[in-house]
Amino acid sequence: MGCWGQLAALPQPLAQCRTWLRVENNWGGEPAAPSYRFLLLLLHVLRAVIALEEKIIVSKLGGNATLSCIYRGTELHLKKLRVYWQIADDQEECSVVHALISGQDNESEQCIHFKNRTQLFWDRLENGDFSLLLLNVSQRDKHKYKCVVLQKTEYTKVIHQAEVVLSLAASYSQPILNGPIRNSDSTGEEVTFSCRSGNGYPEPNVYWINKTDNSHLHPSKLEITLHTDGTYSVFSTLKVKATSNMQIECSIENKILQENLSANYTQQKQSNGSSTESHKDLGKNGQGAQAAGVVSMVVLIGLLVVLTCWLWRRRSSRLVSHTDVQSNEDKGELNSPV
Repeated sequence: MGCWGQLAALPQPLAQCRTWLRVENNWGGEPAAPSYRFLLLLLHVLRAVIALEEKIIVSKLGGNATLSCIYRGTELHLKKLRVYWQIADDQEECSVVHALISGQDNESEQCIHFKNRTQLFWDRLENGDFSLLLLNVSQRDKHKYKCVVLQKTEYTKVIHQAEVVLSLAASYSQPILNGPIRNSDSTGEEVTFSCRSGNGYPEPNVYWINKTDNSHLHPSKLEITLHTDGTYSVFSTLKVKATSNMQIECSIENKILQENLSANYTQQKQSNGSSTESHKDLGKNGQGAQAAGVVSMVVLIGLLVVLTCWLWRRRSSRLVSHTDVQSNEDKGELNSPV
């Protein structure tokens, strides 16, 4: 087993040096560095690991994410730098996300999954900003990433490194809450509510709340489904004893995005004993509006028919009058002496 194979078998953080050793041995086509140079490189790596910074970035699925890596040190010369962005939490065959070598992007070792999806901010590089823009974020991008900046002076050394944890999230749709269809005398009977939402990530927390006293209710059923695009949908039901004044809320929580979406059901008893349900009033009002619209159309059509008939009769009477006049004139001409 060669040096590369031995490094691959070492535990972290020593195993992390294998990419940097490859960098050292391939810089500008130079021959392999002597062992003492490797030891110096290893010491620099270990020293950098102690001061390693880690950040957490949250990105929405399908959006873009900026992985931060900022070096606040001495003046930099891009021709003497190598910048590697790599996956840090998986032991995969391919871990290179992006590479900058001597001031130029290098795609020779970039993973296929990241092709044409990564960009450095070129106007910020000389100021020590090596942040990476990751485009069209998907489920496969959920990793811990490491940024490693190496500088070649008398020997190659690591001058900066940072770790970024990319967390993914997607907002859930507005929950749809369906309540029971009740009779006026159904107080005390068991009734069922249902609540659904979808297109979110990660798995949500679902809360049923009795708004009359803000107490939490235990759902009778909770189904969370993972879809092929990596998002989740949720369906939950609640069974409770009906009361004369029910106020139920279904709340969907996305912890990563700190979003809480809710839908409410309110039912109150009127003095005559009939019940009103707020989430059904909209439907009734809509039906009433439709009926009123139909009546208005019928009335309008009737008016148009009456107007048309009136105009036709008026035109007909004028034609008759004109015919009579013309006939009389013709008779007059015939009776007049020559």
